[in-house]
Amino acid sequence: MAEQTPAKPPVRPERLTPSPVPPIPDTSSAQGEEIPTIYSHFRTGLSRHRTGLSEHRTDLSEYRTDLSMHRTDLSENRTEMSMRRTGMSIQRTRMSADRTLMSEIRTSLSMISFGFTIYQAFRKLADSGAIVSGRAPGNFGGILIVLGMIILIGGIWRHVQFALQLRHLRKEMIDSDLIHGQSPYPVSVALVVAILLLIVGLLALLSIIFNISLFG
Repeated sequence: MAEQTPAKPPVRPERLTPSPVPPIPDTSSAQGEEIPTIYSHFRTGLSRHRTGLSEHRTDLSEYRTDLSMHRTDLSENRTEMSMRRTGMSIQRTRMSADRTLMSEIRTSLSMISFGFTIYQAFRKLADSGAIVSGRAPGNFGGILIVLGMIILIGGIWRHVQFALQLRHLRKEMIDSDLIHGQSPYPVSVALVVAILLLIVGLLALLSIIFNISLFG
């Protein structure tokens, strides 16, 4: 939607300097038909005076109408800006949820990789005869992998639940014309990575349990 250029405010009419009211004529020296003529001229002067005041009131009324329309246009512009800020807030909330999931991915990745490294290191030492048995360290490595997977599963569950709520809220706001909803709502890349990492962690745990080499 193209940005609207705000209209200039209406120009206020110049302040009216009222002319003095015509004085009441003195008819003491008038005679006969001159008196109605004098009063007729006096009424004409009063009528012109009222006409000038009425025209000024009309100008002021038109100015108030234009000013009201200008305020309405400004209000529409503010509403448009508010809708766009709300839409951007939803996107920022979504990215914040992605960042939260990525921090959980980093924690889970550290625990899974560290646990698998411990298991592989003590397995190689046991195979070479440097130590009698590497079963206890292997169990510890497996526990680290399980803990990393639990963190990852919890993060995925919370992220999916929050994303569904946010999508539902966004749809309600679009239907209520509170936001435009023009920007896309893509699938979370962090969620895809988390699911893939969960699969890798499960394969690492299976390789420890069944003592097989799934990663070569």
